[in-house]
Amino acid sequence: MKRAWLAIILGALIGCSSSAGDGTDDPSDVLGDGPILGDGEVPGDPPTGSGSSSGMGSSTSSSSTSSSGSGGAGSGGSGSGGSGTVEPGTLTAGAWDDNLNYSFFLDYRADVLALSLPGMLSIGEVEHGAANAVPAPGAKTTLDVSLVIDTTGSMGDEIAYLQTEFDALAATIESLYPASQQRWSLVVYRDTTDDYVVRWFNFRDNTAEFRDKLGAQSASGGGDYPEAADLALDVAYRLAWRTDPHTARLMFWVADAPHHAEKAGALTTAIRGARDAGIHIYPVASSGIDEMTEHSMRSAAQLTNGRYLFLTDDSGVGGEHKEPTIPCYYVTKLDDAILRMVDIELSGQYVEPAPEDVIRTGGDPDSGVCELTEGGTVLAF
Repeated sequence: MKRAWLAIILGALIGCSSSAGDGTDDPSDVLGDGPILGDGEVPGDPPTGSGSSSGMGSSTSSSSTSSSGSGGAGSGGSGSGGSGTVEPGTLTAGAWDDNLNYSFFLDYRADVLALSLPGMLSIGEVEHGAANAVPAPGAKTTLDVSLVIDTTGSMGDEIAYLQTEFDALAATIESLYPASQQRWSLVVYRDTTDDYVVRWFNFRDNTAEFRDKLGAQSASGGGDYPEAADLALDVAYRLAWRTDPHTARLMFWVADAPHHAEKAGALTTAIRGARDAGIHIYPVASSGIDEMTEHSMRSAAQLTNGRYLFLTDDSGVGGEHKEPTIPCYYVTKLDDAILRMVDIELSGQYVEPAPEDVIRTGGDPDSGVCELTEGGTVLAF
């Protein structure tokens, strides 16, 4: 028995197209520790007769209906499942930098802690302060990007958008930074009662091959609200990232649901792992998120010196998007926001949204500066 489990663990670490276990054990035990090489999957344990399919790359479309948050396919309601036909340049987003507004972040954090929500991340103020004190990185020459995507039933629109937009994103990066040697990896996740818990495709420098892997994913499953974000981020930071000082390392975490409360420690550990590996987390909050999800995502971005991205209702796609707990922001197309984050990382310079890209503002920013009702100012970019 021990020999069989050792083979399973080694298979996940060296990369395989088959399952990494039978779904009956704790997925974190199956994954083991250390770097993850190649592709792999930790299967879930769906109810008998659920009709879920399993296996790497078995899904070929992104069509589903959804409920609020991360509800499963076919559940109906007002979530962001969508039809899988989202056109390029449709989704809209704002961006916020909690390290640029650290005092405001501490006040926000204190307000959320006062709610005593179950599952709070165990990141203390001293740790946040140490992250805030890290000097801004300089320009980088090469680029590693990992997409970490919740693929439960309510995420159809977001998945379809990324699938249709990827070629343009990669081409624009190539045009602006032809020597960046861009590499992409993909981590998709659901929950333990789905056909898979987490599935990953390690870094590829062939963008067409990556696009094929991304295009094979679909939205399905979910059911309850929390999902296996802890395991997804644990896999993502242990992939084959380049470790030299010249590489910008970005993780875009696209999700609409929180982690399971009992997995708060595991998620905290994964976020710290990303920080220690020099990976900057850029969450993309989708429709249906709650207070816990916003706090976890913003904490991850702050601790790793990333930025918090959040989808808005301006696109008219999906369910209602939570208004972020910030005083002001600029809304652009999501692809413009992603490209701006990449530009910031590679150039080492803070980049404002171009005036022609701004769709609207939230609050009342004046040249990027916002007056707070209680006094003082914050910076929208």
